Amino acid sequence: MAQVFRLLVVIAVLAVGVLARPIAAHAVTIERIKSPAGIEAWLVRDTTVPLVSIHFAFRGGAALDPAGRDGLAELTAQIMDEGAGELDSQAYQRALEDISAQLSFNAGRDHFRGSLKVLNEFRARAIDLMALAMTKPRFDAEPVERIRARTIASLKRQSEEPNRIAWQTLFRTLFPDHAYGRPVSGTPESVAAITVEEMRALVGRQLARDRLVVGVVGDITAADLAPFLDRAFAGLPATGAPRSARDAAINAGDRLAVVRKPIPQSVVAFGQPGIKRDDPDFYAAHVMNYILGGGGFSSRLYEIVREQRGLAYSVHSSLAPMAEAGLVLGGVATQNARVRESLDLIRSEWRRMAEAGVTETELANAKTYLNGSFPLRLDSTGAVANLLVDMQIESLGIDYIDKRKDYIEGVSLADIRRVARRLLDADRLTVVVVGDPDGLESKP
Repeated sequence: MAQVFRLLVVIAVLAVGVLARPIAAHAVTIERIKSPAGIEAWLVRDTTVPLVSIHFAFRGGAALDPAGRDGLAELTAQIMDEGAGELDSQAYQRALEDISAQLSFNAGRDHFRGSLKVLNEFRARAIDLMALAMTKPRFDAEPVERIRARTIASLKRQSEEPNRIAWQTLFRTLFPDHAYGRPVSGTPESVAAITVEEMRALVGRQLARDRLVVGVVGDITAADLAPFLDRAFAGLPATGAPRSARDAAINAGDRLAVVRKPIPQSVVAFGQPGIKRDDPDFYAAHVMNYILGGGGFSSRLYEIVREQRGLAYSVHSSLAPMAEAGLVLGGVATQNARVRESLDLIRSEWRRMAEAGVTETELANAKTYLNGSFPLRLDSTGAVANLLVDMQIESLGIDYIDKRKDYIEGVSLADIRRVARRLLDADRLTVVVVGDPDGLESKP
């Protein structure tokens, strides 16, 4: 127990040290590593602390959940570290604790992800435990039912949260015939119906090497990492089940859905078709969105809705590039009596951006922020490892970190005007309001 306590203190100190020291973007050197079995990983070597952080993802996440089994990928992910091989849940968790290893799995719409952080002296044992969870998960009755019950209880609580209702309704409206319209975490009914056999089948068809990308950061050499990649992933199937690659149809249009709830403040979510990450206009759209509503206190939406009119505490817009569709999204929360006024102002800024673009000052300030803040996001080994995974998933190139600044700097006023006209249509926003807004009724 004393050894475990000592290791927990050490890992906490190391974590604080790593978090306090952002890794400058220009200082990141990425190596492409290939294991003897052909497994590829991108490595950033960082010798300042004696630990290694491994992040990985398998293409295909909750969007592959069968109809009626929404939440399958997420529930499976939550249970994968609850026993594997000969180790039941308690023994497996104790084995991780004994070496102070941090292991987790999660599922998003498009990817099934995992991560491991561990001190160098215990990395072999930690990697073996991680591999065991992916190749021989137990799915014993006790942890399955414990986590299922916890998930269902959480979903029941969330089903009454206005913000969650708004976003789920928006996605269901935009994607009525696609899995993107279904909740990633599922519903109480769908989670209750998921079987252990379905979880085992998901692991077998989705956790395959042909869907795998890996990012590693830490005190490990390329020569040492290569055999560890095989130790971690070579036991997975070479190929997963076939997947469709069609783009999702978006049910776009001038729609308003009002979900009545007796609350003093309405929550509003809105959106329309956007672009995917590989679109040539992505960087122009990224800068445009920062100026429109993604820049927090400095955005146009914040200025007109919050600062000038005092209608809301916050208002925002964002890009949502997914594997099979892209969206421009936004949200605001305001008093029931002022929902219509808030939406009118948001639409007016939507139109102004589409018609006139942005000013030179706005563009210069956006570029300064977007390029200046980027290195601050690389504030831990885990953050860098996660970025390495995203770079591979999105096919950004191994030199993306070096080139990103130039991509942002290359956006012109004309680029933003063109992209704004392409993407922003105030008369075709799909809007969901959860609350009791004055003078608004649903419009299909």
